[in-house]
Amino acid sequence: MKTSTFPDPFETARKEDGVLEIDDQNDKVTMLLRHKDVRKTAHNYKSFTSETQPGRIVVPSEVSIRDTRQIPFEVDPPKHGAYRALIEPWFRRPLDPENQAKLTAQIESIVADALCKQTVEIVEDFALPLQSKALTLLLNTPLEESETWISWGTHVFRSEGEALDGDKANVLYDYIEAQLDRTIAQPGEDLYSVLLNSEVEGKKLTKEEAKGVMVLTFAGGRDTVINAVTNAIAYFADHPEGLARLRQEPELIGNAVEEMIRYFSPLTQMGREVTEDTQVCEHAIKAKSRVSLCWASANRDEGIFENANEIVLDRKVNPHVGFGFSHHNCLGATHARQIMRILLSTLSHQIGKIEILSSEDNIEDWKKYRRKVGYHQLTVKLSPLNK
Repeated sequence: MKTSTFPDPFETARKEDGVLEIDDQNDKVTMLLRHKDVRKTAHNYKSFTSETQPGRIVVPSEVSIRDTRQIPFEVDPPKHGAYRALIEPWFRRPLDPENQAKLTAQIESIVADALCKQTVEIVEDFALPLQSKALTLLLNTPLEESETWISWGTHVFRSEGEALDGDKANVLYDYIEAQLDRTIAQPGEDLYSVLLNSEVEGKKLTKEEAKGVMVLTFAGGRDTVINAVTNAIAYFADHPEGLARLRQEPELIGNAVEEMIRYFSPLTQMGREVTEDTQVCEHAIKAKSRVSLCWASANRDEGIFENANEIVLDRKVNPHVGFGFSHHNCLGATHARQIMRILLSTLSHQIGKIEILSSEDNIEDWKKYRRKVGYHQLTVKLSPLNK
């Protein structure tokens, strides 16, 4: 088995039952595994709400480590739409040519630095700095701020061996509080300032609401982007012909990004709370219980995707749910897509060969399933393209 192979642990349960039940801190979660059920449930916010106790829709639940509501992630329509209308234009800034040029320069510099070394550890020394530096462009904050974020390590809610770490999470919360206080005293042109100077439904955004947006922005796009970047590097190490093809057919880079998000599914699942007794996939679901939308399983549904367990770089029809679905589709998807497109373009033009020297898989273990989501470490040797 190649290093970049990600087996599908949900295949049997998806075909036989359509669901899988796991225990999350003594709170049962019914995982929905089929593409149709995941999309239908994601769209039905009246029966499956996101607006419950802060942290409960996340799997594993974060109710023990935060009471700040992440916005607009943990808000349902119609108010969700009002928050989204405020925030979404800012999160589409990565499409601006000036922003793209700056992001390209960052990524090209990181790749060039990696080429200068004999070996490079991709998770901590490549993907984490790349994600953190790119975030400064999204927030419109000084590049130096990325050094603080890099110092937190790859996870903001977890320490080694712990699913959740309240003390570590408080580092993020305290940081955001301090940044908001700084902004109140001295407004600027960053996202903090935009939020604190905005209104939703005729009311000024509160500091707590601004904090909710910022917590989501920091936490939601950290592990996922790091996983996406690292997994792509591993894939092209195992499949050098893929990198060569993108070099010859750069018009396929957009398709390749979508396909990698589908196959690797950087985020396994996201929960909802059931508002009324209902039924999903012929299974009774009780009110107040939790279901999860298993993006990773839906993205391997063989009834939807031909050759679902393979990366097909030129896949034409690709209704993946790697960035979520319906009104709660990922707010940072534009940013993540730009990072991946520029990275793949840069790799195809600068890298001739990637050799994996060592790796340690990052495995989610829920007893009912074990899923590879990325790597704890991936050490490679990069060789330049002989032009």
